[in-house]
Amino acid sequence: MTTAHNQGDPGIELERSWPSEVAAISPLVDELMLLIRKCGCVPEGQSDVEIPLREALANAIIHGNHGIYRKHVWVRCRCEPSELSIARDENLTLT
Repeated sequence: MTTAHNQGDPGIELERSWPSEVAAISPLVDELMLLIRKCGCVPEGQSDVEIPLREALANAIIHGNHGIYRKHVWVRCRCEPSELSIARDENLTLT
């Protein structure tokens, strides 16, 4: 996992990859939501980001990587007080 803070920039960026394992979805979503709420992008109790994030990660693992553990899913989350950007990619095979 990589978390970066840019000097003079209130934003936070997190990059992470993990094996295509359904059990990894909830812990990762919890970690991302904590980061997102800490930055002030989404107020506590709102799920309009959490549910689509969970679905996107499940889709990457189940359909993109077909649950093949040796493949990884990569997520980059950039959070600023007025903007949230989440990108994911699947089919990354680490050797």
